[in-house]
Amino acid sequence: MRWIWPGRFLMGSPENEHGREDDEFQHEVILTRGFWLAETACTQSLWQAVMGKNPSEFKGEQRPVEEVSWDDVQDFIKRLNDAVPGLTARLPTEAEWEYACRAGTITPFSFGEDITPEQVNYDGKYPYHGNKKGLDRSETVEVASLPANPWGLYEMHGNVWEWCQDWYGGYPQGSIIDPTGSETGEGRVLRGGSWFHNGRYVRSAYRNLFDPGYRDGFYGFRLALGPELRQEEPVKAGQGWLDRVRSAWRARETRAS
Repeated sequence: MRWIWPGRFLMGSPENEHGREDDEFQHEVILTRGFWLAETACTQSLWQAVMGKNPSEFKGEQRPVEEVSWDDVQDFIKRLNDAVPGLTARLPTEAEWEYACRAGTITPFSFGEDITPEQVNYDGKYPYHGNKKGLDRSETVEVASLPANPWGLYEMHGNVWEWCQDWYGGYPQGSIIDPTGSETGEGRVLRGGSWFHNGRYVRSAYRNLFDPGYRDGFYGFRLALGPELRQEEPVKAGQGWLDRVRSAWRARETRAS
């Protein structure tokens, strides 16, 4: 887990950004509370430990779990929190996700104005803004196998789309504090693009949505913890959280036997 400090940023994209969509209206977002965010997408190993099965198309313990719907993820999170006392795992909001993805940058990608397949797992046959073509892996890669963004988060661009907590909806026309998205909508938000998609879809600002019950081979997620009200310093919740999960599951298995 990485601690993400409170802050403000411009969410969305400027009008001159190549590949920009109409739903990327740029506006100021203020996040008043820090939170923990997983360094990587949820692995198949962790999903298997919690759920007892692995639905992924591209098998590998350290690859991201995929073929999971938003509803599936909510079930996973409930089981995880129930099993580990005091754990407050959840999905990040869309605003938290983009804030962490950008990691203080204002360019289309956290790596700058462009990307390469050596930085991001996407369909390199269709690069961003007509740049040089590159590798198309046509599958996921293991988490943390590509370079991290400036805040130490891996594969925020590409590999698998990541579910966010929010319903998809239009952006506000002005500054907003701690947004949580629309109250209802046609789909839940997905961010980051995937191994299957071209360069414009893995931009920091690009938005996607799908029915919360839909599964696909490029839909995954990343866990967040917290925040807590009036929290100004990192709490211990994110430190050694995976060890706590493993300990809880070992204890459950011991009791079951």
